[in-house]
Amino acid sequence: MNQDQTGSGNPIGPGLGEGLPGGPRPGRASSSRANPAGRTNYVLTEDTPVYVISVAAELSGLHPQTLRQYDRLGLVCPDRTAGRGRRYSARDIQQLRDVQRLSQDEGINLAGIKRIIELENQVTALQSRIAELVGSLEDAAITLQQREAAVHASYRRDLVPYQQVQQSSALVVWRPKR
Repeated sequence: MNQDQTGSGNPIGPGLGEGLPGGPRPGRASSSRANPAGRTNYVLTEDTPVYVISVAAELSGLHPQTLRQYDRLGLVCPDRTAGRGRRYSARDIQQLRDVQRLSQDEGINLAGIKRIIELENQVTALQSRIAELVGSLEDAAITLQQREAAVHASYRRDLVPYQQVQQSSALVVWRPKR
């Protein structure tokens, strides 16, 4: 199913619980209902590995063997269960679609696609680092302003700041008293 067929903002449709009873709704992170078994509520995100390989293959429009091949090549690496079964997230399925599009429509070989994915991941990591550094810089600027304000507040008010008199080039004639 593609985005046009689902009619929702989720590219894989209501698979993550959008619009389903008891599933996460837009604007809500999780249900606030108490769980009688004492378990914590499970929040589904686009990175939550929930789809087995057969469902992921159907959602991405690929054969399960293709998904296994992409995993072996390191193109799309899903999470694994304790029994080593593959679990795909919504982000993985979108990446599978992107790999298929690049391969079929753009004619890029799998090695090239792997390099593109690596570069995209590097750009994402660098953007995250830039955001982190900008935050640190803003925090340092605030701290500096607070320290500067503390220094200015500690000035004694009975002191008068010294201002140097400007030298003049005016000519003065002196006449002694007689």
